[in-house]
Amino acid sequence: QVQLVESGGGLVQAGGSLRLSCAASGRTFSRYGVGWFRQAPGKEREFVAAITGRSATTDYADSVKGRFAISRDNAKNLVYLQMNSLKPEDTAVYYCAAARADWISRARGAYDYWGQGTQVTVSL
Repeated sequence: QVQLVESGGGLVQAGGSLRLSCAASGRTFSRYGVGWFRQAPGKEREFVAAITGRSATTDYADSVKGRFAISRDNAKNLVYLQMNSLKPEDTAVYYCAAARADWISRARGAYDYWGQGTQVTVSL
């Protein structure tokens, strides 16, 4: 069983930056692919970014490519999402998710564990 806890959300002006963190329990975390998803009010949860266990492969949604960067520190069981040049349309609850396999996917169903989410609000 893996438990995930997100942190780092908050209120920021458009053009600003935030760094989200996802802290994971478990000694085999380095074997898990991890993704970030987000859900805005009234919308479905959507893929944002993902990273394989050894950071060899990353993937980004087109809407965040070039602005967001995913990384991980397996020694600390942490995954980060650096968000730059934030826009009001980035406002959402951000969730991290882990898969019991070293893969990445844009599909929610590919992930086995989910955090509770952290709110990101971008104002004009």
